[in-house]
Amino acid sequence: MPPGEYGMLGEWEKEGDHDIMMDFLLPTGIFLKFPVSRNDTIGMVWRNASSEPLYGALSDADAYVFTCINSTAEREELEDETRRLCDVRLFMSVLRLVAREGDRVEKLTNTQISLLIGKGLHEFDSQKNHEVNEFRTKMRSFCEEKAQDRQRLPWYQWMEYSFSCDLEPCVSLAEPGGIKTKGTKKIFVNVKFEASDESFMLQQEPQDLPVILMRSALKKKATVFRSVRQEKPEDYTLQVNGRWEFIYGKYPLCQFKYIFSCLRGGQTPHLTMVHHSTVVKYQEEQGCLGSQVSKSRSLSKPPPLPVKKNTSSLWSIEEPFHIHLLQGYRVNADEGMKLVVQAGLFHGSELLCKVVTSGEVNVCSEPLWDQKLVFDISVSDLPRMSRLCFALYAVIEKAKKPRSTKKKNKKADCPLAWVNTMVFDYKDQLKTGEFLLSTWPSVPDDKGDLLNPMGTVEKNPNVDSAAGLLIRFPNIRPHPLYYPHFDKFIQSDHGRFNVKKPDVCHCVQMVAFLQKWPDLPALHALELLDYSFPDPMVRSFTIRCLRKLRDEELLQYLLQLVQVLKYESYLDCDLATFLLERALSNKRIGHFLFWHLRSEMHVSSVSLRFGLILEAYCRGNIYHIKSLCKQNEALNKMKALNDFVKSGWQKTSRQQMTDDMKLCIKQEAYMEALSYLLSPLNPSIMLSEICADRCKFMDSKMKPLWLMYKNKWVQGDTVGIIFKNGDDLRQDMLTLQMIQLMEILWKKEGLDLRMIPYGCLSTGNKTGLIEVVKNSDTIANIQRNNSNSAATAAFNKDALLNWLKSKNPEDKLDQAIEEFTLSCAGYCVATYVLGIGDRHNDNIMIKETGQLFHIDFGHFLGNFKSKFGINRERVPFILTYDFVHVIQQGRTNNSEKFERFRECCEQAYKILCRNGTLFVNLFAMMKAAGLPELSSFKDIQYLKCPFQNMVMIW
Repeated sequence: MPPGEYGMLGEWEKEGDHDIMMDFLLPTGIFLKFPVSRNDTIGMVWRNASSEPLYGALSDADAYVFTCINSTAEREELEDETRRLCDVRLFMSVLRLVAREGDRVEKLTNTQISLLIGKGLHEFDSQKNHEVNEFRTKMRSFCEEKAQDRQRLPWYQWMEYSFSCDLEPCVSLAEPGGIKTKGTKKIFVNVKFEASDESFMLQQEPQDLPVILMRSALKKKATVFRSVRQEKPEDYTLQVNGRWEFIYGKYPLCQFKYIFSCLRGGQTPHLTMVHHSTVVKYQEEQGCLGSQVSKSRSLSKPPPLPVKKNTSSLWSIEEPFHIHLLQGYRVNADEGMKLVVQAGLFHGSELLCKVVTSGEVNVCSEPLWDQKLVFDISVSDLPRMSRLCFALYAVIEKAKKPRSTKKKNKKADCPLAWVNTMVFDYKDQLKTGEFLLSTWPSVPDDKGDLLNPMGTVEKNPNVDSAAGLLIRFPNIRPHPLYYPHFDKFIQSDHGRFNVKKPDVCHCVQMVAFLQKWPDLPALHALELLDYSFPDPMVRSFTIRCLRKLRDEELLQYLLQLVQVLKYESYLDCDLATFLLERALSNKRIGHFLFWHLRSEMHVSSVSLRFGLILEAYCRGNIYHIKSLCKQNEALNKMKALNDFVKSGWQKTSRQQMTDDMKLCIKQEAYMEALSYLLSPLNPSIMLSEICADRCKFMDSKMKPLWLMYKNKWVQGDTVGIIFKNGDDLRQDMLTLQMIQLMEILWKKEGLDLRMIPYGCLSTGNKTGLIEVVKNSDTIANIQRNNSNSAATAAFNKDALLNWLKSKNPEDKLDQAIEEFTLSCAGYCVATYVLGIGDRHNDNIMIKETGQLFHIDFGHFLGNFKSKFGINRERVPFILTYDFVHVIQQGRTNNSEKFERFRECCEQAYKILCRNGTLFVNLFAMMKAAGLPELSSFKDIQYLKCPFQNMVMIW
């Protein structure tokens, strides 16, 4: 090993399949040393050990487990012996075989969950936190019970969990622009039976139910094969060829997205008749693995809560609430400054009383205050969800200026850190005793707010480097004090909170009325999830309303609901239980809930909360772990491949780098990891064998990977994904979610504007996937390829129309122009309402069929680019002359076509205005996401302007 290098990490970074000398220590005392391939599995040692002395003294392989020192220099048990050495990334080239302790299945599952969620389960144990332990125990029992219930479902109900229907929001096929077709033509569907190469072309009505199509298929089969046995259509289901997607239930055929998209594109749907016995096998296969894990341990119930024996009511204590600020730890500030702590009591966003400020102390690593902070509110007036917020800052003495008497010029505040904690613990008990609060670093902003009531109540886990504040809650009475149970509310007249502007939901009487109120429509209830309404009874009422959301509706708002989890006060909250329950009853919801949570596990403030929910989900869906692990492994290989490209693209030619990238993909380890996985973007789509020769990297700064996959069911067809590493895709996800929601609202009112809200998913820290929209190109490329010089490309008004003509000969051109007109109208309205900036011909694309769509949403809510203080975007949306030229079919006097385009814009805009509150609420729920352009109510205020302005700007 070269001097200065420690461990084996450098070996795992190397490319190629070379040998490494490994040491193996057996429990018989035998020491083995032999070369192994970096792509060998851990279990290969058994092959070599069989020829060594004392092999007969070894027990069965299941009685042992390999241990190693891993890449973080920690001892790790390698339960999964199918893992490759290059994936384990050993710190030293030594493997030790030891006798196994405990249950193998349980340990293997724990290892898989740890690798999958990116956080070792031992970290939860090391917390030694009663709230964490009780949440884990309760959620594990809850999720495993749900899994057992799911396995007892009849096969057709189990399908609703595993393969929920992907439906269009409306059922009727319509002409472009929403005009219903008169006498809709019949549709042709290609149907074959599983384990048979024979297929039948059947003609059906678009409004026919799947059972009618299956009956026709069985009738055709009986005729062709002269079958005597009578088969019932109820014993079958229809699977989309090449996908884990099924057509079933009481929905018309034309409402299924797959069939709808085939009809729109002039393609024939290809389906397979699958017998229910095949589905039952899938169900049993998943159930077996889950039952093995559940049998490996006895289900333990959470310990009972202690009996509340307080002899006096909290509401009878009229003395002021106070705490003791004792001292700080690891405080880092410039000498000559003074340290101050500010403390405020909040209920949601409402300040309950005046902020209290400590005295000033000299800067040192462990400043000592030892001061009593008294708040202008009695203990009896503390709401249940009272939150105590602290800010640590430094004060600089400024030199006095001549003739200056203003006090504010004498001092300046330098924010250092903040931290929040609840006044009552998760068992409703008023806190007592000392607490060391590990703080979060402050980020100064133009608002000047030191306290952060919206921030997490979790302590910073980086306790060795973060500043700490030691506080003490007093023992107001010699016995514990609990917040009164809800039943006491109704009997009491203590219906008041000491707030300056009390909201109706802050009043005890109104909280009691919630029990009798009829449920709100789910979309209106979303507003009550804002952190301004933290009362547990309000939260329960809100979740009760949200239970009315259909699965496809919940999927639309899942991104926001995950963000709301960030400012929940306790681990065990109604929202977490609700999301887990729905995820365990619909695998598609579970898939996206997993990736929304997993993508933010690198964020310290949420890693504990999100990690616990991820663990609970995995416990309730053991079989899904296998698929998720495969996706996670593929993403790791994509990141390694992207790092390889980034490190070498400047050192060689583009062609050479592309060739090197393809060679890397063709290695066995990469081919195996990157092939045959379900797409994280859409878990019903199988990414089969990767086409290494068709893969490339793109020109943008982060060198995204363009990866193509074969579709083995359709000759010559491919599926493409883009892997990005270095950009936060959450803003793109949010924008595309809003565009998709707009499309749904428009379609529900009969307006189909041919939008393309392509798939986009954040999967980790500035990493994620984007769907490749096939047969499309940027406006910039089309203009360059149809112009004599690059300088005049953007001014060639005929380039776009000529390109459409080349792709749509003869009678297809009119339909392509219609597609362009409708999609252009949709994106004009969408980009205007959302305030999307940085629009230019490199991030506007068009499909060969004519559909226009926008990409790359790095700026929204009016955060337009500027240069030298001048706004570079001075129009509300992009409608260039060449776009108008296409809309008017190349004729300058074709005002009728442009007028129709404008009518579509106005109709689309009015529909959005009627639903403006929904968009404002969804953006408000995203404040906790930490997006730079969406961090305050001021950002959301921009969104209200387009909805209030009913006149479009032309």
